[in-house]
Amino acid sequence: MMHQHWDDIAFLHWAVDPALVAPHLPPGTRPDVLDGRTHVGLLPFTLRGAAPGQLPGVPFLGTFLETNVRFYSVDDAGRRGVVFASLDASRLAVVLGARAAFSLPYRWSRMRHAQRVRDGARELLWTCRTPAGATSRVAVREGEPLDAPDDVATFVSARYGLHVAHRGRTRWIANEHEPWPLRRAEVLELDDGLLAAAGFAGLADRAPDHVAFARRVTTRFAPPRRLPREPGPAPGR
Repeated sequence: MMHQHWDDIAFLHWAVDPALVAPHLPPGTRPDVLDGRTHVGLLPFTLRGAAPGQLPGVPFLGTFLETNVRFYSVDDAGRRGVVFASLDASRLAVVLGARAAFSLPYRWSRMRHAQRVRDGARELLWTCRTPAGATSRVAVREGEPLDAPDDVATFVSARYGLHVAHRGRTRWIANEHEPWPLRRAEVLELDDGLLAAAGFAGLADRAPDHVAFARRVTTRFAPPRRLPREPGPAPGR
């Protein structure tokens, strides 16, 4: 259906009780867990070169800044995916199109991205301000490549689809990508209101439980598929 690159992406994750996430998931899915916990993620990055099919990246509209708050889900068929609580993007046309086509919770926000090299390492900064006034400021220092991603890194990155409620049904949108080339990362600044706006007040007041970074992955999306409806009551009941 489409392909796109995700560039210079920071993975900030907090481990939480699955019961806190369950009310935010679409019907037919439940929190995916690792060692009895699930994770809430805050991921700022640049989405670059998006285009339908195998066409070249769409000029201007195909490249923009994004910061998303996301959860990790699994359905009754065992498909493990992502559920987005919010997707802030710097292109209004993309926001309108994604909301209309897939009911994804995109919103247009003012966003900036900057980077510098200090002591031989890249330091990256993302800022976001939503129309409602919620703000986010995240800065990380890029580290060395991970030779072997740990269990949490694999849990939050090896995701090959997403679940979304659309037109009264839960849809599964599959994607494929190479394993994330994850690197170590250090949080330099974290002043975030997007997590609170998504229903997780106070979460950003503590340091993330897991931090990683990647320079690029290319992903390809399939058309949405509907999850089966849950069976209704038996006749006469």
